[in-house]
Amino acid sequence: MIRPDALNLYRAATGLLEPVAPALLAHRARKGKEDPARLAERLARADTPRPEGPLVWLHGASVGESLSILPLVERLRAEKPEVTVLVTSGTTTSAALLAKRLPPGAIHQYAPVDAPGAARRFIAQWKPDLAVFVESELWPNLLLEAKAAGTRLALVSAKLSDRSFASWSTRPQAAYRLLSVFDLILAQDARAHQRFERLGGKVAGEADLKFGATPLPVDAAALAIERERFPTAPFLIASTHPGEDEIVLDAIVALPHRPPVILAPRHVERGPAITALAEARGLSASLRSRAPGQPAEVVVADTLGEMGLWFRLAGGCVIAGSLVPDIGGHNPLEAARLDCPAISGPFVENWTSAYAGLETAGGVVMADPSTLADAIAADLADPAARQARAARARSFVDARDREARDGLSRILELVP
Repeated sequence: MIRPDALNLYRAATGLLEPVAPALLAHRARKGKEDPARLAERLARADTPRPEGPLVWLHGASVGESLSILPLVERLRAEKPEVTVLVTSGTTTSAALLAKRLPPGAIHQYAPVDAPGAARRFIAQWKPDLAVFVESELWPNLLLEAKAAGTRLALVSAKLSDRSFASWSTRPQAAYRLLSVFDLILAQDARAHQRFERLGGKVAGEADLKFGATPLPVDAAALAIERERFPTAPFLIASTHPGEDEIVLDAIVALPHRPPVILAPRHVERGPAITALAEARGLSASLRSRAPGQPAEVVVADTLGEMGLWFRLAGGCVIAGSLVPDIGGHNPLEAARLDCPAISGPFVENWTSAYAGLETAGGVVMADPSTLADAIAADLADPAARQARAARARSFVDARDREARDGLSRILELVP
């Protein structure tokens, strides 16, 4: 059913629900899903002062989107140092990583809830000259308030899931009204380009901000220490979620020749539970946070911001988030930039275009849980083949990174 007033209904409904937002946020904080010390930011009631001069606001929902913003942040700080950069995100994990990775002068805040009052307060406080939203973050109250205040708006690396596209397709006038606020839309790929145009958006081109990043940083001293601990290159399991640890540990146990393993969970607080899973399978395990340097068959990397260390150290890796449904996969580009041969599970819908390109280039092995042990064993048995695959992945990613940097230049043209 076409509902031309869908956005007005949304704004009215979120306005009615706004009084209960503090209680909902407090409940989420008790469950560890919000930072209790920073709940005021989620209500746009924080007292962080806005610096004088032009301000660019960049928003990415979670870890992947937030990290994809970093090349743009770095370009802004280098080329337009007079501009303040405000970065917002919505998860505690993304906030912790951004605290480590944002350059000096950039400000991080939690994104406000998308309610009319919070949106109005946020825009009034920060007065952004340009707002850049990444991927599929279409928050009507924030977007409409920003547009009404004269903020230029860009949607970059834009994509819509099947569910979102189907939902907006039933509300074409609302979709057109919302997409019309953007001064620039850059789609993530050809499929997204077509979807946004079908909904009435004016798409200026394609740029996937997941490309364009520099290689992950590393602490050289930590790398030297870990190389002493691992005279044989370890095998890395990167960014696991519940249900995946069991799969990868079973695959490791089944290997005829077992290398040392680094298992880096997506959420570091799960470290103790993962060591228990490893020990239940007869594997010795240690937590990096509690026993750095301690040898074990499985070292659980329960620390933030060290993936650049592990990709450099590892002789190969599995990119998790892809072994069970409903997660959507994680970033395979970080491994490729650091010449780490990668294996992935089949569930990679959040990274469809990247994996499609890597598969076409012969730069990744795709395996399902039943074949994962065989895929790891084949990699370990043929170092030359896995390094050739890593080189093909690096070549593909280098080319796409150059294209993405060109897209960043188009965004910078909107900066006052």
